[in-house]
Amino acid sequence: MYGWCGWIIRVNLTTNTITKVPLSQDVARQFLGGRGFNSKILFDEIPLGIDPLGPQNVICLAPGLLSGTPLGLTSRLEVSTLSPYSGILGDGNAGGKFAAFLKKAGYDQIIITGQASSPKYLFIDHEQIELKDATDLWGKTTWETTEILMERHGYDISVACIGQAGENLVRFATTIIDKYASAARGSGAVWGAKKLKAIVVRGKNRVKLADPKTFKALVKEDLQFLTTNKFQTQVAAVYGSLFGILHWHPGFRHYQKYLTAKEIPSKLRPKAWKKYEIGRYGCYGCPIRCKNLFRIPEGPRAGEVGGALEYECVFCLGLNCGLEDPIAIMEMENLCDAYGMDVIALGNTIAFVKDLFNRGIITLQDTGGLNLNWTNKESQIELIHLTAFRKGFGNYIAEGLYSLAKIFGKETMPYCFHVKGLSRGPYPAGLFALAHATSTRGADHLRGRSWAYWENDPFIFVQLIKAGVLKSEVKKNPVLALSLAEKVCTLADAIGRCKGAINTWSCALPLVWKEPIFKGLAKLLQAATGLPFTETELIETAERIYTLEKAFNVRCGITAKHEDIPLHPDHFSKEQMLKEKQKHKELLQQYYRLHGQDPQTGIPQKVYLEKIGLSYVAEKLEAECPYPEWDGPPLWPLDKYRLY
Repeated sequence: MYGWCGWIIRVNLTTNTITKVPLSQDVARQFLGGRGFNSKILFDEIPLGIDPLGPQNVICLAPGLLSGTPLGLTSRLEVSTLSPYSGILGDGNAGGKFAAFLKKAGYDQIIITGQASSPKYLFIDHEQIELKDATDLWGKTTWETTEILMERHGYDISVACIGQAGENLVRFATTIIDKYASAARGSGAVWGAKKLKAIVVRGKNRVKLADPKTFKALVKEDLQFLTTNKFQTQVAAVYGSLFGILHWHPGFRHYQKYLTAKEIPSKLRPKAWKKYEIGRYGCYGCPIRCKNLFRIPEGPRAGEVGGALEYECVFCLGLNCGLEDPIAIMEMENLCDAYGMDVIALGNTIAFVKDLFNRGIITLQDTGGLNLNWTNKESQIELIHLTAFRKGFGNYIAEGLYSLAKIFGKETMPYCFHVKGLSRGPYPAGLFALAHATSTRGADHLRGRSWAYWENDPFIFVQLIKAGVLKSEVKKNPVLALSLAEKVCTLADAIGRCKGAINTWSCALPLVWKEPIFKGLAKLLQAATGLPFTETELIETAERIYTLEKAFNVRCGITAKHEDIPLHPDHFSKEQMLKEKQKHKELLQQYYRLHGQDPQTGIPQKVYLEKIGLSYVAEKLEAECPYPEWDGPPLWPLDKYRLY
């Protein structure tokens, strides 16, 4: 095979066995790689109704089809599982070196099943693959684990691992790649439940290309654009996602409002962060280098270095939690990376309980004496420590937003702004709300929202409309715009392409600035694999992956009622809420019709599934329906978590 390596690693932790199995040519063609490969395995192999923290769950790690090739921005790794945080499909996409190294080692995917009897780590060095004892690593941070494994195996490796949060089954624990990159949606807790501490990979071979000359010529054009485009060189390369602090309207004090650029405190603006920066870096093969290295200048962690401080941390753990102290925000970023926790999920959960505390719905008695006033940074930092170890009130935070609301009761639910267990805040009916509702991993901006909203590089839409590739109505129609944007993001995740620090079309979709929509990508894939690819085929591939994910969630009990929108009770009367929800329902039904889903239930229809090559999915849904209704992941008694 060209482009693909042709091999999958399967690890059964229960039996302590490792097997290499060939990659099916048909599966490769139909699902491309990365997110496509993983989503298929989740649908095919995860039994119905299991506990995500039980041994029957599956973890998949897959680089994209173009990871490890000379094409820039392609070292993206997809980590997928049944999420213990949401109880539905949970995948995270992370940078670093791992994706490229895994392809260069000769593998397209790792599939992990079972549960080890003692802590293990997986070591991959080309043909050499073995499970090793990780007892000495258990209880250590991701940073300590990475350093120890590099000292042990050499500094020419990449490390994916968990910290104490994953070991203690914090439901939004994340997989950390090379110390600073994060693959979220709860995968870290599944690693912890399986007693898998880390995966180490060394890869030095070249990925074989069918037509290297053509491929390299296309890569050269892509690189020329990325290294001369002013937005990439003067914004993304200088500020990374911190650019968004002034442009993306972060929430304030649990979404009491969304801040305008004028309302952002001066000490949190993009230029202000430069005083802490000591360098910049990028993921493997990235010409943009959008990540910052920073040093904390004062306070209890003075002198400590961190990396990849993103907009999401400033937004979710800072402003949305009522904190405006840059030193505290850097401390919390480092704690999350070291303990292995997702800043978005943790931040939204803390903002939620702070809101409840300041409304008097929960009290000092509930929090174990922690004062959660909006500006109390010391208590918030202490709460992060407690959460990682499931101690005190941190044991509640570790359950995540939706599950915590279930525990505290109905009075808290109006302020639990979630879709399918994940939060991106409350929005009125429209494109943002529709994007969050239809995202297959819960409320999320990286499944298509930013691209549908054309907020970062609007020239793409103008150019494509002018060329006649797109109809002008796409820009005005949220359903059509979102449908197109979802395909862009799905294909980016399948080929291993970064969507860009600032979520741009030109990053997510190679050569889109030059070729009509998917034509440039089709040329790249043909040169890489030797197989003919068309734009029409790629559109169908994206729809196949997305629809399969939707079908997976249907088996988890998701229907149209769970793709509703959260609205802030302080901002809307009951009458206004009903009007917004009706407007959203109409948009949702349009979306369902466009994607071959039942307009009332949102369930993919048999005729459409057969049309896009998913007949077996239709048969499974037909045989198993109806499913129990989703209500978040199954919860354990808080005193029964296995603390190590």
